[in-house]
Amino acid sequence: MIFNKHTARKTAEVLLQINAIKLNPNDPFIWASGWKSPIYCDNRIILSFPTIRNYIRETMAKHIEKQYGKPDVIAGVATGAIGIGMLVAEYLSVPFIYVRPKAKEHGRKNQIEGYVESGQNVVVVEDLISTGQSSLNAVKALKEAHLNVKGMVAIFSYGFDVSKENFEKENITLHTLGDYQTLLEQALDTNYITQKELETLSEWNANPSEWNAI
Repeated sequence: MIFNKHTARKTAEVLLQINAIKLNPNDPFIWASGWKSPIYCDNRIILSFPTIRNYIRETMAKHIEKQYGKPDVIAGVATGAIGIGMLVAEYLSVPFIYVRPKAKEHGRKNQIEGYVESGQNVVVVEDLISTGQSSLNAVKALKEAHLNVKGMVAIFSYGFDVSKENFEKENITLHTLGDYQTLLEQALDTNYITQKELETLSEWNANPSEWNAI
């Protein structure tokens, strides 16, 4: 769920402005999963734009504090959310850790990098939510380390039904700055896309794994 409509609109505006999100329904991208997609999101680009980076950092930090209270630790999900997670932790003046997809196979064999103590309250920061599986994998690792996961915040979510089901199943609250529906509204209002392209983009979101499969 988005924090509020105003934030979602502004987030859509800045992500489109810097091409962190690209909409191309006539020449789809191919995701690593093999899905064809008319949208591609790379929120790491945010880090290269100081004004927008600061907007995302401050907005996310304020919403975290309002929604969950000030946590003991901010945890970023590697690798996409390490940068923004660290900026949020700095703004809140709390420690930062990050969670790998799996434990290293050498050295200390850590999956969680950074110092934590059992029982600490943690808010997880993500850059992007698709199915939610990798994000919830990080939550699992934090819980196994006996940390209290208060919830997760992300910059943007595609809003797939499967991601909502996955988060509900694990009883983890997810709040995002922006979402797919608001992105399409902003893109249409600013003539980034046409009404016909809007229809194509909406069709994809309803059934992404099968869209344009032929």
